[in-house]
Amino acid sequence: MTAITAWLAGLLFGVGLMVSGMANPAKVLGFLDLAGSWDPSLAFVMAGAIAIGSIAFLIARRRKRSLLGLPMQLPAGAAVTLRLVLGSAAFGTGWGLAGFCPGPALVALGAGYPKAVGFVAAMVAGMAVFEIVERTTSSMRRA
Repeated sequence: MTAITAWLAGLLFGVGLMVSGMANPAKVLGFLDLAGSWDPSLAFVMAGAIAIGSIAFLIARRRKRSLLGLPMQLPAGAAVTLRLVLGSAAFGTGWGLAGFCPGPALVALGAGYPKAVGFVAAMVAGMAVFEIVERTTSSMRRA
């Protein structure tokens, strides 16, 4: 049941990204182009997502188990660290240059956007490099 629910949630998320235009890099770049022909429509998509997400987190914080009976797993960290700031800057830079962030990039890849192939390949390579660096530094800290 958990796998089916996850698949349905992912499908709903992907359809929402397609309908809203978040999987279209031209639309995203139009939103990010404040000095040119700015397209503010994605601000409404983001505001809606933040509102729904905020309500969901308020409800989730009060629960011990999910609707499927699984333990709730909410983020525990709230500190703003240099690592968080640098990661956010890298994320924003990639989004601004390519017009994709990870979720919409996967949707665009499935929809056949050629630009998504390069972005997803670079994203996976970046994740692999991150894992290698994390494992190396954590093993050096333990030694």
